[in-house]
Amino acid sequence: MLTSFIEGLLCCLTSKPANTVVPVETSEPTDGYEFVEVKPGRVLRVRHIIPDRPVVEEPSLGGIVSCKRKITVYRNGHLFIENLGERASAELKTCQNGDTEPNSTMEVELTDCRNSSPPVSIPEARSGSLTAGNNGASETGSAGEAPAAGQAEQSQQPRKRRRKPKRTVVIDCERRIAGCKGTHSDVALFFIHGVGGSLDIWGSQLDFFSRLGYEVIALDLAGHGASSSPHIAAAYTFYALAEDIKLIFKRYAKKRNILIGHSYGVSFCTYLAHDFPDQIHKMVMINGGGPTALEPSLCSIFNLPTCVLHCLSPLLAWSFLKAGFARQGVREKQLLKEYNAFNVSSFVLRAMMSGQYWPEGDEVYHAELTVPVLLVHGMHDKFVPVEEDQRMAEILLMAFLKVLEDGSHMVMLECPEAVNTLLHEFFLWEPATLPPPKKEPKTRPETAKAQTDTSISEPTKVRPATAKQT
Repeated sequence: MLTSFIEGLLCCLTSKPANTVVPVETSEPTDGYEFVEVKPGRVLRVRHIIPDRPVVEEPSLGGIVSCKRKITVYRNGHLFIENLGERASAELKTCQNGDTEPNSTMEVELTDCRNSSPPVSIPEARSGSLTAGNNGASETGSAGEAPAAGQAEQSQQPRKRRRKPKRTVVIDCERRIAGCKGTHSDVALFFIHGVGGSLDIWGSQLDFFSRLGYEVIALDLAGHGASSSPHIAAAYTFYALAEDIKLIFKRYAKKRNILIGHSYGVSFCTYLAHDFPDQIHKMVMINGGGPTALEPSLCSIFNLPTCVLHCLSPLLAWSFLKAGFARQGVREKQLLKEYNAFNVSSFVLRAMMSGQYWPEGDEVYHAELTVPVLLVHGMHDKFVPVEEDQRMAEILLMAFLKVLEDGSHMVMLECPEAVNTLLHEFFLWEPATLPPPKKEPKTRPETAKAQTDTSISEPTKVRPATAKQT
């Protein structure tokens, strides 16, 4: 603490940044690390592993998913999402508590996160059909409310008169989704960390999936890990970092790419999914928070001068350990040290927090995504409440939410085996191909008339929905 205070005092007197992160000078070509100059003087460290694939398996055709929904934004701050596709399969309509979603629309306030649905179960690999445009997580109102009770309550309430919509977005497309194996040469996994992290936090995931045959790419954001650290605040805005990531993506992208983001890195994944909708095959959001536009807080400790933040760095590190891990033991402290987490200069930390300005990333922006998304949340996360990820599951078109009870914000370090298993199952998952509809045999008019007369005399069997309407 005394050393940090002295260094902070010298930083204030000399106006020089403390703990400036610079890239390492050399890197052996066999260690999987590369240094990419995205701009003159702006160098990022990238770990790129291309495993040996003795047997190359051709990818399956997978299933075609119909993505149809209408998103209406009203001037009174309400968002109305109407799913226009066919009924979803049971794996999306049914929540973990067994409740089935009553309808295919959702009307919410843009800033209201209280009416969140229960987590949605992840489908098993290669099981069931999936129809986008009718996500169970995005159709429900209050959690735990029975459909019959909800319909009765809706019938009693007077129908609200809607104002003129501010804007309307219509999505009508189809996506072909297939399982991604490590033996497929057209698949690449991209890992993006958040504020204070580095590519080292993905060590367990990079080793696990590279051993399975996947091509993996992870990078250090500017000012993090072994990437260069420009001493200018504009180098750490959302758009500056997003442009870096976009250049890295273009350099290593394959035909089918899967994005895995953590915390702040989830926003960059969403940004890429909008810019490259045809190349992003699936996406994983780990403790990313709700689908809200980013705006820096005016009342934040990170608005203090850099020298003051440097003096408080031991306190900030302790606070991160307390809020980022479910337990604060020797193992967790060792994980922070080994994986180079939350080890950035005070200037970079301040610039990163004040540069989180992304007004386009609102709920409508997220609702327009048609890529399948797996949301992983650590139950003990004190940075991101579980209600925010539940809200994200409601807004997204195709989303599966999985909550790990033993994890917190750094769940990939706390529960690496569980996270790896969830991700691998999601990579292998694909919607089942529905059989073609059977053609009805052509009958003569006399025969058809006879069948009609018979059906009138016999008791008819109607579907529950039809019976209820009559």
